[in-house]
Amino acid sequence: MALLEVKRIVGGYGGADILHGVNLEVEGDEIVVIIGPNGAGKSTAMKAVFGLVKIREGVVRFDGAAITNLRPDRVVRHGLCYVPQERNVFPTLSVHENLEMGAFIRSDDIRPEIARVYEIFPPLKERRTSRAGDLSGGQRQMVAIGRALMLKPKLLMLDEPTAGLSPKMIELIFDRIREINRLGIGVLMVEQNAKLALSFAHRGYVLAMGQNRFMDTGPNLLANREVAEMFLGG
Repeated sequence: MALLEVKRIVGGYGGADILHGVNLEVEGDEIVVIIGPNGAGKSTAMKAVFGLVKIREGVVRFDGAAITNLRPDRVVRHGLCYVPQERNVFPTLSVHENLEMGAFIRSDDIRPEIARVYEIFPPLKERRTSRAGDLSGGQRQMVAIGRALMLKPKLLMLDEPTAGLSPKMIELIFDRIREINRLGIGVLMVEQNAKLALSFAHRGYVLAMGQNRFMDTGPNLLANREVAEMFLGG
């Protein structure tokens, strides 16, 4: 049984469905990437899994438990964390305070997790007393991911983690995502830098118009001529 199982979910915003029977699976040791054109339902699928978008039909199971339409505060208690693309840090709080806020449901000693985040993202240790709002875009993304790691998740969901970043920072963020995965945390991410993401992803899904279009290993999707021409710019 996969860690995350999404079976034919239908849902959207208000009375308009964006998702029309989407299926996703993520194993606990995988990096899985969702790609597709703008408006394909990629981010909506992630939000639906996390309880931010109402699912009208279909089932979401995580680690064997049904979590369909659970509130986000209950979803995180199952070990699933979500990092949105925007507004993902507390800008007036310091880096260290942001990490402490990430452990809001924990009552045990959080110092080992803070130390681990600083090991994964050394620039954050150097800026630990700086306000998150004063950091660069890449550093803020590190804070957002680090804050999610404070809950010791089994699966980390990332929505466009490299959007707007420089090529050097994109490479660094992707390297850190691989390191997080090597620590035993599954990763599901929506990513606009599709070619680069698929180059290290274990598997990928291509969504179009709220439906599954292709699913395969990262290398096979990169080698698929139709995928390349339609979704990867040739």
